[in-house]
Amino acid sequence: MSTLAQEIEENRRKIHTDSYPMSIGELINLYRDEEIDIHPEFQRIYRWSDSQKSKLIESILLGIPLPSIFVAQRVDGIWDVVDGLQRLSTIFSFIGILKDENQNLLKPLELTGTEYLLALEGIVWSNDEDTNKELSADLKRAFKREKIDIKIIKKESDENAKYDLFQRLNTGGSSLSPQEVRNCLLIMINHDIYDWLKKLSENENFRHCVPLSAKQEEEQGYMELVLRFVIYRHIENEEVKKYSDLTDMLTGSLQAIFIEKNLDLAEEEKVFYWVFNLLSETLEDNSFRKYNQSKAKYMGAFSLSLFELIAIGLSFSKKTDEELKERIEDISKKIPEDEYFLENTKYGTRSINRFQILTEYGKTKFK
Repeated sequence: MSTLAQEIEENRRKIHTDSYPMSIGELINLYRDEEIDIHPEFQRIYRWSDSQKSKLIESILLGIPLPSIFVAQRVDGIWDVVDGLQRLSTIFSFIGILKDENQNLLKPLELTGTEYLLALEGIVWSNDEDTNKELSADLKRAFKREKIDIKIIKKESDENAKYDLFQRLNTGGSSLSPQEVRNCLLIMINHDIYDWLKKLSENENFRHCVPLSAKQEEEQGYMELVLRFVIYRHIENEEVKKYSDLTDMLTGSLQAIFIEKNLDLAEEEKVFYWVFNLLSETLEDNSFRKYNQSKAKYMGAFSLSLFELIAIGLSFSKKTDEELKERIEDISKKIPEDEYFLENTKYGTRSINRFQILTEYGKTKFK
């Protein structure tokens, strides 16, 4: 057997799958009986408009086949939705049974007119006051009888199979940013860690130091920077070598850093708050902006390179706060013209190499 054939055979054994069609009515019953988990927390991350939702309902009413729904069977038998959350959420919202993460019923979906079904405008599943705005009984029956193909990753599969599948299905052509995908993975891996990272990302001093744009914030930029801070502090060089791309490294190391490493969250939180309190007191919102020597002022937007050097380097320092405040300002003003810094942040430098070099350089600067 060739090496390739052997690798394929070994990895195929790690994933056990099944597949069969289910009616929408059956899926509705599974949701009502809490036997399928669509992760309502994801609703803040996925962004479908009412128009997109209405087009999905239109497709079902017209009998247009929908893409497969991927689920992972947990040890307790409950299905975790890996791909298809927005489709299922839209269906449950239209029926009027969709709940938020606090188990509160959400307002049912009111449809908008679509390309082929203009009369869908204002239609809801149930309307006691105006039956003309309600889907008829025969259309409801037809709707619930439509089938969707369900792909199941069985519980006997490798533990990481569903995370790998989620990542593959939600990157590339996805509308999600890389960090939005990571947020979903974190919720699936360990909800408490997701909540912890989210809490850090909302820290006042941290946000004061990192003025991101509205678009960056919407795409979970603050969460990504907190994640970078923690991962950069703990990832080993041997682990980094497994990746050719920094984005893949951040996503791929979630399980290793947060679960297998058994991270001391209390200690990490203490270091995080100390670093950004110190930076907020010293440089405020100029913490990661480049200093222009000729104009004697900070200019430009947030610099990820400066974040990698200053925030991570500072987090390992053992100096007193007073010593560090003077050091921070000195480094901040001189580093943008530092030859070593410029050489390793020039155009064409691979981000995964840059982060390794700058975080180590930062440690030496604050030692």
